[in-house]
Amino acid sequence: MTKRYRDTTALDDVSFTVRPGELVALVGPSGAGKSTVFRCLTRLVTADAGHVDVLGTPIDALHGRALRDVRRKIGLIFQQFNLIGRLSALDNVLAGRLGHVATWRVATRLFPPADRQIALAALDRVGLLDKAYQRADSLSGGQQQRVAIARVLAQQSRVVLADEPVSSLDPSSAANVIGVLRDIAREHRIGVLCALHQVDFARDYADRIVALRGGRLVLDAPARDFDDAAFSRVYGSEALAASM
Repeated sequence: MTKRYRDTTALDDVSFTVRPGELVALVGPSGAGKSTVFRCLTRLVTADAGHVDVLGTPIDALHGRALRDVRRKIGLIFQQFNLIGRLSALDNVLAGRLGHVATWRVATRLFPPADRQIALAALDRVGLLDKAYQRADSLSGGQQQRVAIARVLAQQSRVVLADEPVSSLDPSSAANVIGVLRDIAREHRIGVLCALHQVDFARDYADRIVALRGGRLVLDAPARDFDDAAFSRVYGSEALAASM
């Protein structure tokens, strides 16, 4: 993909693949183009050149119902959780069923029993079944992010885009959340693209690391190969010295 904003090239011929069952960490300094990748993948913006395939479907020319059908298969996880605090964890997870049931059921929270079972199973998978009826705003940050993961499971997503999902969490909670994402990717054969600032988490939990710098792809390699030389290539030698 190539994407320009007026005189600025945000992405310059960037190409990579996320496979089913794989957690890919997207890393790079601020302004590298990570957010633009996510915007192109969700068709919030359209690339100026190149194309995006989701589950084998080119989405660049899709509109209306066809685009909605593809987006339904893409789960989004954000840094700020995007939960409704006054609702229970279960009700927040049930919001992930929006693409599968009538809108009025979401608005009134009158879901069929089968959908409630899907949501409860998703909460159980992330270790929060005992918190199902607890208000979301009474949960810890790490627990709220796991509710957000349960929501994309209830959505029955086949692709997950996680945009800095652990930036606001303490190290222990962050490691727990990234670990859950990795395990879910493998168990459910979901492709997960996770933008991260924390390179140590990328090394420890990702299968591959895709690195951008100045809108260009500078690395696409197994996480185990992301050594000091790779770090310096992505972030610069001064950043490497500061991290030691």
